[in-house]
Amino acid sequence: MPRTDTSRRRRGHAGRTDRTAPATATDTDLEDLRRVAFGAAYRMLGSVTEAEDVAQEAMVRVAPVGVVDAAVLNPAAYTTTVATRIALDVLRSARVRRESYVGEWVPEPLVGDVVAAGSAGREGAAHAELADDLSTAFLVLLEELTPAERAAFLLHDVFGYPHRESAQVIGTTELAARQLASRARRRVAARRHETPDERAGRPDPHAAELVRRFIAATEEGDVEALVELLADDVSLTGDGGGKVPVGLAVSRPVSGNVAVARLLSGFARRGAPARLEAAVVNGGPGMIAYADDAVGGGVIGAYSLQVTGGLVTQIHGVINPEKLQHLAPLADLDAVAAVIRAAGPRRRPPRAPDAPPSPGA
Repeated sequence: MPRTDTSRRRRGHAGRTDRTAPATATDTDLEDLRRVAFGAAYRMLGSVTEAEDVAQEAMVRVAPVGVVDAAVLNPAAYTTTVATRIALDVLRSARVRRESYVGEWVPEPLVGDVVAAGSAGREGAAHAELADDLSTAFLVLLEELTPAERAAFLLHDVFGYPHRESAQVIGTTELAARQLASRARRRVAARRHETPDERAGRPDPHAAELVRRFIAATEEGDVEALVELLADDVSLTGDGGGKVPVGLAVSRPVSGNVAVARLLSGFARRGAPARLEAAVVNGGPGMIAYADDAVGGGVIGAYSLQVTGGLVTQIHGVINPEKLQHLAPLADLDAVAAVIRAAGPRRRPPRAPDAPPSPGA
């Protein structure tokens, strides 16, 4: 679980008590605060586009004329407070829409350096510590919480806020905030399975090689090679949001190494006109699927892999184009699906040695 005690000592609280401290901000300072706002909002919402909107609104409140109020003792903590409060309102208003979402919900992917996406202001060590709290698997667990539980848990266990300050953000009592965080912690812990290294925030040193082998096996449609890379109880969850042509989306979660391997290998065997490239997705190992130039190119989907004990234990894929707009240009999914349908069950011809591999689910 997140390191509550150290984060609390590191951040302090979001008080507005020191009225003698100067608070003019440089462009770099304001960008750091914007990243802090984005990081807090993204953890609350699991949406890049909504988090960007929240961050923009938060900065208007924190530094309306490019200057942070001199009464703010800790600008980063204050920014987190403001962004979380705004995001909580957004999450509450979006609850019905999320409950009626078509298919499985997976957060909008953050691709690349998520540390730069903002999680702890200018504190580099804090960035590294909190990057694991941006993982897709973690955010999927948070989605099962109520908005108040999610806010109480994140503020206390991730950002290190005392319960009394969490209560002020949520709009409840200190006792209620403590109970909300405790209930959320139990629910998350019951579903979150980690190795000691993962709990300590240490990435699997073999993850990059595993992704390389995973992509190669998927491209070759090699079921046996894929099975060797997957945990027995591996699960694959796809998010198409009901906006993907038939044959491209995974309509429901698939479990078991053989079933997942067969599903993944099937795309290569069916001649998917696309390639996979290794990438950092939500701070961990992952892949981006791109359409071949013959069908116009562009992003098809983003996939995060959870690696435990040298094996892939969870795969989360986002192919819903509305959740990939920040990764534009996007692929023409109808064109991709048409090529697959035309190819039928035939296996795709072997690629040239230097050609990029094909996508998975």
